[in-house]
Amino acid sequence: MSKPRILVLRGGAIGDFISTFPALRALRKRWPGCYIELVGYPHIAQLAQAGGLVDTIVSLDKAETARYFLPKPSISEGHADYIRSFDLIVTYLYDPDGYVKNCLLSSGAKQVVYGCPIVRQSHAVDTLMKPLEELAIYQEGIETPRLELKVEHIKKGCGIVRKFGKKIIAVHPGSGSPAKNWPLAHFIKLCSLVSGQDRFKPVFLLGEADTAIQAELTALKNPIPVISGHSLVDIAGILSQSSGYAGNDSGITHLAAALQIPVAAIYGTANRATWAPRGSNAKILSATSLQEIDPLHVFNELQHLISGLNS
Repeated sequence: MSKPRILVLRGGAIGDFISTFPALRALRKRWPGCYIELVGYPHIAQLAQAGGLVDTIVSLDKAETARYFLPKPSISEGHADYIRSFDLIVTYLYDPDGYVKNCLLSSGAKQVVYGCPIVRQSHAVDTLMKPLEELAIYQEGIETPRLELKVEHIKKGCGIVRKFGKKIIAVHPGSGSPAKNWPLAHFIKLCSLVSGQDRFKPVFLLGEADTAIQAELTALKNPIPVISGHSLVDIAGILSQSSGYAGNDSGITHLAAALQIPVAAIYGTANRATWAPRGSNAKILSATSLQEIDPLHVFNELQHLISGLNS
């Protein structure tokens, strides 16, 4: 008997995508040895491939995928053969009018399950798991995103981390919106507290959108080490080898939490119920005003997490 072939369609930003990990893991568990192909944004979706959650990544930006959204299906015969090659298609593409599902079915899809990616009341993980009940796949308690990297990614992350010291605390001061950011001065103070303990070395993780932050850090009298210019999979490897992490309401914070390292997640109050990372390794620190969250409090909570996970 051939292995089941499953196609998953999933866009979204980093945190959105990571919240889909439990659903991908559940599909693997339901059909051990199945082949899973994921249509998404490659620079993000490669996280799932790096953790063995999917086998192949296809870009969501391909022209044929755009045709799924047309009111009247217009799929080439060759692409219809591709759709028919799967035993199951799970789509998380926003499809309020049912165009995508109708297109897939009219092209010969054997079974299509639609999960609306819009998170309203329940936690994002629960929202994305719910559609799988149609396949008799149910949540086993509180599902938590987990990413277990392949050995080659762990080794690469270890090599990068060792350039800064044996034990680092990774700090990511950015997010998708300045309104979600804890003041940079607070992050710098946190790094000072970490350095003062002489156990760990603080290192800033910066992305392409953090150029202004990098300029401020470079101008410091005593600059703090910065890691930048790496792919998301490399960042995952770096985080996997970090002793702890502190960051804002961001995709990188979700990634750190999924890697099961100690995480101090600094949040406002708006998205906490639906988007905060889950897991005993993650502590959510929130206040109406981010300015009110004391760096010493974050430092103490992070120390407590590290001590608890290492005991």
